[in-house]
Amino acid sequence: MALKEKQDDKINTDSNLSDDIIYKIDIPANRYDLLCLEGISRALNVYNGKIPIVKYSITPPPNGVYQKLIVQKEVDQVRPIIVCGVLRDITFNQDTYQSFIDLQDKLHQNVCRKRTLVSIGTHDLDTIKGPFTYKALPPKDIKFVPLSQTKEFNAEELFKHYDETKSHLKPYLPIIKDSPVYPVIYDSNGVVLSLPPIINGEHSKITLNTKNVFIEVTATDKTKANIVLNTMLTMFSGYCKKPYTMEQVEVVDQHGKTHLYPQIDEKSIDASVEFINKSIGIDIKAKEMVEKLSRMSLESKVVDDSKIRVQIPVTRSDIIHECDIMEDVAVGYGFNNLKIELPKTLTSGRIQPINKLSELISQEVALAGYTEIMTFVLCHNKDNFESLKRKDDGSSVKIGNYLHEEFSEVRTNVISSLLKSVVTNQAAPLPIKLFEMTDVAVKGSLGNKDLSDPDSNNSDVGAYNKRVLGAIFANSSSKLEVIHGLLDKVMLSVSIPQVDATNSKGYELVHSNDAIFIPGMGTDILVNGKKVGIMGVVHPHVLKNYECPFPCSILEIEINLEFANNILNRVSSK
Repeated sequence: MALKEKQDDKINTDSNLSDDIIYKIDIPANRYDLLCLEGISRALNVYNGKIPIVKYSITPPPNGVYQKLIVQKEVDQVRPIIVCGVLRDITFNQDTYQSFIDLQDKLHQNVCRKRTLVSIGTHDLDTIKGPFTYKALPPKDIKFVPLSQTKEFNAEELFKHYDETKSHLKPYLPIIKDSPVYPVIYDSNGVVLSLPPIINGEHSKITLNTKNVFIEVTATDKTKANIVLNTMLTMFSGYCKKPYTMEQVEVVDQHGKTHLYPQIDEKSIDASVEFINKSIGIDIKAKEMVEKLSRMSLESKVVDDSKIRVQIPVTRSDIIHECDIMEDVAVGYGFNNLKIELPKTLTSGRIQPINKLSELISQEVALAGYTEIMTFVLCHNKDNFESLKRKDDGSSVKIGNYLHEEFSEVRTNVISSLLKSVVTNQAAPLPIKLFEMTDVAVKGSLGNKDLSDPDSNNSDVGAYNKRVLGAIFANSSSKLEVIHGLLDKVMLSVSIPQVDATNSKGYELVHSNDAIFIPGMGTDILVNGKKVGIMGVVHPHVLKNYECPFPCSILEIEINLEFANNILNRVSSK
């Protein structure tokens, strides 16, 4: 679409491609109705008052009989959900046809999550005959001519063909490739409409001459399936002979229950006038809010002076709360019309004490010749326990619905991360000296009940974070004295003396029974009698578990404000 450029638009165009001015519009990720030119132009025309708010409606089928699709139980193994709809008496030209295809692609990349959640199939209804059947069959039993092909393939051959030819469909093959059965949609004559989520059949492809469009949407998520179907139907229903209408399809699910799709009933949300005004920073009446919302294609009415009731159209799946209504009032009001005001509350920001202390200590460790690293917070259960020769005591925080077992828990230590980093960098010249200042998570609570303390470890969620310093020294020999020297430097930097005959308060080292260390070469670090860390030479079995080729000595110590307030006060006074 060629548009006239204004001086203040500052829109650039590539003269090598076209002399037309191309406007780029940023669309919020949840505004699926604005992913095509039809939706954008419709919204702008309503906003500018050129057309009334569009109302979508369902029309009965021409002969009074719904198109029917029957779902078989076998699809539960692979892609259990399907919804359908029909656009009647539609007229395409080259631009609208291309926009129709483009919207499918955009939805596939957006809400459909690259077809993993949802996939769209569009068909020329006049080339197929219902009732349709949604099945799941072994790949070799599915035979058809796929879109843009002339040769018949079975599904197994088709996947091999796409894989070998580097087809643009290759990235989608893994979605169902390992399933024993593939989903497929047949008409009553045994014609394959599509093999979702991969490809449609050539027989029912859409052309410029198509007058009746059958849209089927298969999915693993019913809510997303309905959003995608409704978006496709509403955006292009404007090209139907009777604009903004669509026809329902009767879907008989796996349990024999009948449903009609699309379902375009509007819902309503009540919103507080006070909440909207306060959130935006304006002061307008309920009647004026209704006017602003009408510019946003939202039909609403005044309930009373304190409340408005808003009808949410099928195209606005993003509106689920009155805060979404507030946002649309703000857009209708105009962000540029909002007055810039200074906050009425004077505040001053400051770095959290634990972060300030961590930065100071990290600087000291770096000056000692150690390289700082940053590694993953999530890990495998073995990295918390088994690989370190520790017993799983249930203290680790587990991730629900994790994507990979390597990232199934939050780490309880940094030792595993340090050992992995040494292995990754084993080609580097020796010695390898690494450290990390980070948080680990542990179930439970430290029992600190002082809720006024921002650094309190008391937990309302059943777990708490600990800030720890971890360091590792890897060389041809372990040289425990080197890592011991780092501990002394850290304690000196936070003004914690070593316990001796003249000083009963400070830090001391006592024998450790931690199996991570070679017996007799590990220590616990105590500060004022409380264990805050460990230090020692890593056991060969632990090194073997990580395939680490070098002897290593490690230090892990909790950075706790309780024993470091003196250094913070000293720095603050400066």
